Amino acid sequence: MKKILTISAASVATVLALAGCSGGTGGSMPGMSHDSSAMASGSAPVAAGDHSSDDTMFAQSMIPHHAQAVDMSDTLLKKQNIPAAVTALATRIKAAQAPEIDKMTAWLQSWNESATMSASHSMTGMMGTDDMAKLDAAQGTEAAKLFLTQMIAHHQGAVAMAKTEAAAGKNSGAVALAKSIVASQEAEIQEMKNLLATF
Repeated sequence: MKKILTISAASVATVLALAGCSGGTGGSMPGMSHDSSAMASGSAPVAAGDHSSDDTMFAQSMIPHHAQAVDMSDTLLKKQNIPAAVTALATRIKAAQAPEIDKMTAWLQSWNESATMSASHSMTGMMGTDDMAKLDAAQGTEAAKLFLTQMIAHHQGAVAMAKTEAAAGKNSGAVALAKSIVASQEAEIQEMKNLLATF
């Protein structure tokens, strides 16, 4: 059920455009030169050296991973005749993960790290193009079931990445976010399994 997808530079660029337009980082594209004090406003600045390669990889990987979860949720929320409990879950996933994209993008900027991960790096749980097309085409109960099945696999991939960061990360903010992702997404995985059992 789990899928591994290597993210292309083009798809990462799309993700970064989404993160840049979401309003939480001043509206500028990650990697563009800008005033660092403005970027750090609204949150405690992070010292450039106060992070490790594990922290960098965590943020670089989790940004596109979260962006796909937001995209999947948006796709479902545009559909008709979706059970209310599934719609509510998709709304919560989008509300939680979109701000986390902004937070991680700001960290990478403050660390003077690229927002684009290595082309050779792969992530577990990402949906492929065919998976996303199936979700886009599905309707009603079929769409709800497909969304839940896909999102369980997607969350399992995020939990695995977050557990790695929680164990090996150096930056306290990144480690705290990783632990939060593990707790919240493991709870959502159980919720989604329970919802699937009702169909």
